[in-house]
Parts: sequence; C-alpha cells; structure tokens
Amino acid sequence: MPHSSNDPLHGVTLEKILTELSEYYGWAELGQRIDIRCFNFDPSVSSSLKFLRKTPWARTKVEALYVEMKGG
Repeated sequence: MPHSSNDPLHGVTLEKILTELSEYYGWAELGQRIDIRCFNFDPSVSSSLKFLRKTPWARTKVEALYVEMKGG
C-alpha cells in the first residue's frame, strides 16, 4: 500500500502553486490578498518565483492561500 502524506503541499512545486493561484484569482486579486510587490507591479510567475524562494514569510502566505483555495 503506498504511503500517503497528510501534507497538502506534498509533491506540489512552487511554480504549480503560483500558476494555479494566478489562474484562479488573477494577479490583481492575488496582490490584494497578499500585498507583495511581485504580485502588484508587472507580475509574472518567473519574477514571483525568484522573490518567494528568497522570502520565507511571503512563501508561507502563498502556500497557505493555495491550501485554502484547494479546500484544505
């Protein structure tokens, strides 16, 4: 029997999280929900990835929003 993880982020890349959030909410609403520059000024998945990989507090907020969006 395969081992299943209780972590809702298990196996999900940061890029997938950003792509799904931006498609679901749009960049404008993402920027309102999480007020970080990379969502509010010339937003893109690539610029957001660079910022979030260096900024743990922002990544935590993005991951929490993703889990909330997925109903976890």
